[in-house]
Amino acid sequence: MTSTLLSLLFLLFSLLIPSFISSSPVRNPEEVVQEVNRKINGSIARPRRNLGYLWCGSGNPIDDCWRCDPNWEQNRQRLADCAIGFGKNAIGGRDGKIYVVDDDGDDDAVNPRPGTLRYAAIQDEPLWIMFKRDMVITLKEELLVNSFKTIDGRGASVHIAGGGCITIHYVSNIIIHGIHIHDCKPTGNTNIRDSPHHSGFWTQSDGDGVSIFNSKHIWVDHCSLSNCRDGLIDAIHGSTAITICHVWIDHCSLSNCNDGLIDAIHGSTAITISNNYMTHHDKVMLLGHSDAYTQDKAMQVTIAFNHFGEGLVQRMPRCRLGYFHVVNNDYTHWEMYAIGGSANPTINCQGNRFVAPDDRFSKEVTKREDAPESEWQDWNWRSEGDLLVNGAFFTASGAGASSSYARASSLSARPSSLVGSITTGAGALSCKKGSPC
Repeated sequence: MTSTLLSLLFLLFSLLIPSFISSSPVRNPEEVVQEVNRKINGSIARPRRNLGYLWCGSGNPIDDCWRCDPNWEQNRQRLADCAIGFGKNAIGGRDGKIYVVDDDGDDDAVNPRPGTLRYAAIQDEPLWIMFKRDMVITLKEELLVNSFKTIDGRGASVHIAGGGCITIHYVSNIIIHGIHIHDCKPTGNTNIRDSPHHSGFWTQSDGDGVSIFNSKHIWVDHCSLSNCRDGLIDAIHGSTAITICHVWIDHCSLSNCNDGLIDAIHGSTAITISNNYMTHHDKVMLLGHSDAYTQDKAMQVTIAFNHFGEGLVQRMPRCRLGYFHVVNNDYTHWEMYAIGGSANPTINCQGNRFVAPDDRFSKEVTKREDAPESEWQDWNWRSEGDLLVNGAFFTASGAGASSSYARASSLSARPSSLVGSITTGAGALSCKKGSPC
């Protein structure tokens, strides 16, 4: 192969990878851009040299970091180096041993059996948790995940369904990858173990798919979430510089949970929610505990490369107080609205595709909660390069202060015309050993 052709291939691959900017407020953002780009370029150097990988490049920087490697199963921990956005520093159990779950039971939330997911999740040491076979795990109570854990479903079809789901509470460095999370139910009012040395009484849970409380460096990647009682994902209560300060929720499919599919609340911040597939749910995603909970003013969340699909009603996401970067997502369904907020959040929408429903009363992408127009007209909400289809419209507001949008930016948007290809792999993947995923 000639050097000219190699140069052209190198340039083409480079153009597919978006440049990144600061994941948190900094005094010198240009310096941070350079540092992050050096890290990203280093992570893709090996695939660039191995020209056999080039065919599978998608333009999605998370996927292109690892999915092209047919030997991904032999180096699972490499995944921890592929995060982007505000939650890019989550390492999970990268530096620990591999733990293989071979028991799908969950009979005792205080004294879990070795071999179960609960037993692995509560250990004090870093662990990279994988699964011996396909499993449907019905949790008797919510699963409390200890710090420095990765729950990696690649190579198996793993469902957490029909019972309690996942709670990330005052911990750091969690990666959840390739898990189907659905039909979650409220549990609790009982004792649950959260480490080998401690168990305690937990009140009733909301039935969220993933609840994040005051945690940091969290990454939920390539999961499928649906049909939870409350939210699919809720992030609340003072999490910071993790996920809840640095959370990455990536490639998930979510539906049918009792509360939210994902809730991030109580001071959570530095969160990335990416490459997830979400369906069949009312209140999809809550980011922020309440309008009065001022700790959430520091929350920074990246929502990138997700597919918001059929049966969704509202809160994609619903934001409070903080800074939110909504970039290159595909919104193909909503019943009430897509993006909402209250208490003066900064929302930076770039390069998304919004396909409005046929109902003429539900064409608006945005909804301001609990404030008159005289108040919300000063909130910084903007739309840049979004594709608005079937009569969809985005109501912008605010003076567009550059300092506010700098805090609500985490990566460079690709053109909205590419959203379909970028999000085509959203949700839990079917990965086979010995083949690119």
